Amino acid sequence: MPIFLFDCSWELTVTEVLVEFDTTVTGSDGTRWLPRVCGRVADDGLWEGWIEFLPLRVSAEPVRTSRETGQPNRTALMYWAEGLTQLYLESALGRALDPPRQRRSSIRVIPPHFDSPAPRFAPDPEPGASQPVLNPFEVYEQGENVLWRQLSALSRARLLDIVTTYGLPNAAAAHDSSRETLVSMIMAAVRRPAESRESTDSPRP
Repeated sequence: MPIFLFDCSWELTVTEVLVEFDTTVTGSDGTRWLPRVCGRVADDGLWEGWIEFLPLRVSAEPVRTSRETGQPNRTALMYWAEGLTQLYLESALGRALDPPRQRRSSIRVIPPHFDSPAPRFAPDPEPGASQPVLNPFEVYEQGENVLWRQLSALSRARLLDIVTTYGLPNAAAAHDSSRETLVSMIMAAVRRPAESRESTDSPRP
């Protein structure tokens, strides 16, 4: 699917269009929409991205999704945006046209001692090394559905980067696998250590 990229050399300090897709997405009423990915630096310091849709019908108004992803820098956000598929865009249009209603929580909120997590330190990547767009183990902590949604938005090449970098099981066979198989492979590999931790933490009878 050809796309036009607006890859500016300056840092993303204001809202801008990152990727404008040369395709249309059709809604349930037959209206066709032009999708494009927008981004900015959010209040939490991450580069957040969302998708807006411009209608080809004059009587309709543009719509947008809520925050689709949060990335550590502009390059990672652009990397994520370039890997979006037609199927993902169709799903995003559904979310934009019919956003989920926010449910009130009856759970008592207890304020934490700290208002932010401790800083993380990671080694600098080797020059020229290909870095995956996300860490599946970290994203899984936000919820299984969150990881599945972000993996489903990536192209096959991006998924191969994740499998290779994190040395997931069956990595040798990954190069011959389809995009859907790679998503399932990553999900299964991430679930195993999570389930192992749950069984260890559960009280013994």
